[in-house]
Amino acid sequence: MSSREITEPRLRCVLSFEAVPTQIAELRKAVRTQLTVWGVVGLTDEVQLAFTELVSNVIRHVGEGAAATLVMDSEGERLRIELHDKSFAVPITSSPEREAVCSRGLHLLAAMITDWGTAITATGKAVSCEFSVEAAQPCRRIRRGGAILESYSRQAGVPVMALPGGAPVLQDAVTNLIADLLHWLTAQGGDPDDFLDRAQMHYEAEPEAA
Repeated sequence: MSSREITEPRLRCVLSFEAVPTQIAELRKAVRTQLTVWGVVGLTDEVQLAFTELVSNVIRHVGEGAAATLVMDSEGERLRIELHDKSFAVPITSSPEREAVCSRGLHLLAAMITDWGTAITATGKAVSCEFSVEAAQPCRRIRRGGAILESYSRQAGVPVMALPGGAPVLQDAVTNLIADLLHWLTAQGGDPDDFLDRAQMHYEAEPEAA
């Protein structure tokens, strides 16, 4: 058992799909939504590009319509994405002068990310990429808020990652969370108006979350 102290919430998202070109756009939206919830929206372009390249390689080398699974894992100062498929063939990087598109794609990923690799699994393989969260400059309050929102959405039975619609969906989820907190506060004898006033004062006085 590792003795490493966990000082930040560990966030994990798993999304199964069929690797077809028509799904890539929707999956990219889902990735953006999840990164927004986690407070690392600054990594969206890089993660979407990496994800698109990995899915394209599955379509190209495993086959269109192949079953695949995206796993995103955020902990501390790292964001890791894994793409699992049912092929045991390991991607190989070759000379960047070669004409193979997959080779160029993997070299592009290698230049973008802090680490990447491939692992054989019981059912196929997993190609993984890691990004530095520090480069996205998230603040602790945003990341804590994302963790709370994700936990709340799971309890409501509809994980944020599973919801289409982007920002409006997130706004509804945040509104419902605040409303539930106000109901809880009222049940404890608190004053919702006073609570909202104090929360606004804290928000305006702490530029870290800006």
